[in-house]
Amino acid sequence: MSSEPVISVRGLSKTYRVYDHPLHGLLSRLSGDRIGRRKEYRALEDLSFDVGHGETVGIIGRNGSGKSTLLQLICGIRKATVGSVRTHGRVSALLELGSGFHPEFTGRENVFLQGAIAGFSRPEMESRFDHIVAFADIGEFIDQPVRLYSSGMFVRLAFAVSVEVAPDILVIDEALSVGDIDFQAKCLTRMRELMANGVTTLFVSHSMQAVNAYCTRALLLEDGRLRFDGSPEQAVDLHRGQFAMATRIDLRKPQSGRRGLRHCIELLELAVKNMSGEPCSNFAMGEQMHIRLHLRCSEPVPEARFGVLLTNSADSLIHDFASGFADIVGLDEGSHAFEIITGPLMVYPGTYYLGAWGQRALGIPSDDYVRAALSITIVDRGQVGGREAKFDIISKANSEVYLPCRWRKLA
Repeated sequence: MSSEPVISVRGLSKTYRVYDHPLHGLLSRLSGDRIGRRKEYRALEDLSFDVGHGETVGIIGRNGSGKSTLLQLICGIRKATVGSVRTHGRVSALLELGSGFHPEFTGRENVFLQGAIAGFSRPEMESRFDHIVAFADIGEFIDQPVRLYSSGMFVRLAFAVSVEVAPDILVIDEALSVGDIDFQAKCLTRMRELMANGVTTLFVSHSMQAVNAYCTRALLLEDGRLRFDGSPEQAVDLHRGQFAMATRIDLRKPQSGRRGLRHCIELLELAVKNMSGEPCSNFAMGEQMHIRLHLRCSEPVPEARFGVLLTNSADSLIHDFASGFADIVGLDEGSHAFEIITGPLMVYPGTYYLGAWGQRALGIPSDDYVRAALSITIVDRGQVGGREAKFDIISKANSEVYLPCRWRKLA
């Protein structure tokens, strides 16, 4: 491993201006910042670290901790307010969906566009094109405008291009969580190959399992600061500790990986309590949970649907507590608060995450969506199962959800 760092970050800070109204932002720009009310939000503050050749570094932290902003600065998409980032070699990035793709261009045209941006000639990209198409496996859609693509198709093509342009540094920000399980496995296999060939990799993920399995080192961000830089196991333990006392989150604050335009529905707050009504983040198998969701509509939305997501540490969806399942459809203008009383929690011990979503109508992308905003811990207190049931030692690779049943001897 070379002694010279491939990525060098020194005193890095990034501050955003936040305006109460879009008009204030326009007035500020037109007046040279003399007019227009604004606040400042510091996404990153005084980060310094190096990444060596061939390292695979996981970047973890709660939503809003600055992970995506850090990657954007490393990739040169945004400029630092203070400090510097230096990279040595070709950087290939898989950030937010469709990043760098022209929506009106076909998949084929976007492949050559990305190649040109990376410094490859057309003949060089033509020699790689068949391999890219085979890896993406999107069939005839390669010749359709990418605005028609599903999120999964976007990721397939974007990842295929990213790993085929011979990167020295590969940067991935949560995008793989959108693809199906088979494609995720194929991507992780390809990432292993790149790592084995000395490609330096930065990997943002909510999957602590993936961070432990694939990373040689991890950075833990907290409120825009670097809290820990070291072994993935220690970083993951510290990260899980961040959630231990969190029983509510203000979703109005910036959230990493948030999707949706929030034109008519905005998520405001998510909170969790036990059956006694006390704020709580630790539950036993078989206990019930109270989830409170607050949201706001800027106008009447007669077909609105919304819900709360329960995901595991691998970012797989365990359940969607969707309002439509309870025949709650449509919202008036204004703020709304809902409470979900779950059934008994029949998932094996471990860490799970709650997120939320809201959509204008069935079958269209969410107007507001945030994943893994709060964490809950499930433990085994002997409340379900028989005398031999020891759920805390069962490998969740074999099973994750416990379905109670009765046995009858037939013969």
